[in-house]
Amino acid sequence: MGRILAVCIGPGGIPKRTVSVTRVTESGLEGDAQRLLEFHGGIDRAVCLLSQKEVKDLGSDGVPLGEPGQFGENLRVEGLDFSSLRPGDQLAIGRAPRSSVSAGRILLEITDMRSPCVTLSSIDKRLPDLMLGRSGLLCKVLEPGEVAPGMAIELVE
Repeated sequence: MGRILAVCIGPGGIPKRTVSVTRVTESGLEGDAQRLLEFHGGIDRAVCLLSQKEVKDLGSDGVPLGEPGQFGENLRVEGLDFSSLRPGDQLAIGRAPRSSVSAGRILLEITDMRSPCVTLSSIDKRLPDLMLGRSGLLCKVLEPGEVAPGMAIELVE
């Protein structure tokens, strides 16, 4: 089982900023927008997940690391093995212990691996190439709800 480290939204582009709670809807996180909708966003690409492990690996490759949202992700996640996840897999996000976030679960379905965007080269010229195969997962929302850091996330078997 993993957990949500950060929830990130923005007006489009990078970076996104962290928030303490927001609602996940069929079209994505409330307060979040995507530029160039033919490449970003849409119902099948509503939520972008990025693994904290991949971020740490990028740091080991010499990429300057900033705050969550730096890479345009909506949810920074730890504790899930992204290498074993595939399109069609479903992820459930549940209530965090001692959280004021309303009860219920969010259900996401992985639709694709995220392709690194050339916009990332504003952080480091090498990033689009360095992030190949480790730039995150794109998901559609099957069951909406509120999401906050600390919430559990797990593969639905």
